Amino acid sequence: MQYVESSLEYRIAPYDEQRDDLRPTLVLLHGRGANEDDLLGLVPYLSPRFLFIAARAPFAFPFGGVTWYDLQEIGSPNGDQFAESYERLVRFLNDIQKHYPVDPRQTFLLGFSMGTVMCYSLALTMPERIRGVVAHSGYVPEASSLEFQWGNLGQTSFFVAHGIYDPVIPISFGRRANELLAKTNAPLEYREYPIQHEMSDESLHDLSGWLVKHLDAAA
Repeated sequence: MQYVESSLEYRIAPYDEQRDDLRPTLVLLHGRGANEDDLLGLVPYLSPRFLFIAARAPFAFPFGGVTWYDLQEIGSPNGDQFAESYERLVRFLNDIQKHYPVDPRQTFLLGFSMGTVMCYSLALTMPERIRGVVAHSGYVPEASSLEFQWGNLGQTSFFVAHGIYDPVIPISFGRRANELLAKTNAPLEYREYPIQHEMSDESLHDLSGWLVKHLDAAA
């Protein structure tokens, strides 16, 4: 497989390059202090029908790994870094759809924590390009300057998951995302779990099933 340079470093899970058709694609966006390898560990538990591509955040995190932006406080990203990460993600999406067999009608996002914030930033500003979003343990970046298309979400589905005992991004942020999305025409599934800032076997099972359901619906 030939690696194509883009605006972000990334890894792509092995796939059958002999096929000439476009594939449903799941773009994985990790949280603060991790890297692109982090969410690739989920691949064995998700549908093999997906092409899996994991992006790396652009900024070094002082305590190890990388980050999408510095925090002023929970819910308020550093404006300049957030804007740069957003622009890089847009270019990254353009690049992978151009150079890999990514089906633009079946492009899904899966984020955890800060990666979820970046998933929201893409899906809410360009919903016509995102079929569905798994948003685990994150928040909608309402404090950013992005112009969200709240009235144009009818074709973009959301699975929002959050831990009731999350000490990093409190459950109130998950509930706020549910409140915001419930006011739109976006298909929405919201789940709370008795966990902290993490995924559980139950949440992984639920999000995996949700993805399969939406793949089948698209097919």
